[in-house]
Amino acid sequence: MNHPGAQQPNQFAPLLAAIRYGAAGLAAVSVVSLIVWGLVAGGPGVWGALVGAAVGGAFILATILIMYATRNVAPTTTGAILLGSWLLKIIIAIAVMVVVRQMDFYDKPALVVTIIAVLVVMLAAESTAIARTNSTYVTPEPSSDGDGEGAGAGADRDAAEEEGTGGSATR
Repeated sequence: MNHPGAQQPNQFAPLLAAIRYGAAGLAAVSVVSLIVWGLVAGGPGVWGALVGAAVGGAFILATILIMYATRNVAPTTTGAILLGSWLLKIIIAIAVMVVVRQMDFYDKPALVVTIIAVLVVMLAAESTAIARTNSTYVTPEPSSDGDGEGAGAGADRDAAEEEGTGGSATR
């Protein structure tokens, strides 16, 4: 039974954790990539890492932010918004790559490796965050006999035993 002053668990905690973990993963990969590609390829390596982190990070973080923004609408509406935003993100990513492809201020391997690293690390970080976040899915009603199985569970078990279809003892 819920008490009036009791704090309710946040059902959106997994999404918030995914945003935090994803942003931390993006920051970590960005710093490492900037250092590595700065040492390997100089200024163009730094630019490649920056553009790669921006493209990859925006692509992944946009999805989780859209999920969080649409958390209070119908599931079908959320699905439609996610599909539409995915199409828009693909179009934007292709457009950015077409525009950047014609330029020579960045190192191409730095861009590609950073995008891939950002995608892999952020997806792993967000998945880990969601998997590790405790979230209550159902609040069971206490049963009348106090066995903790929920209302009606004991009656169902007794009926199955009488029919000989389940339970530890058949008659």
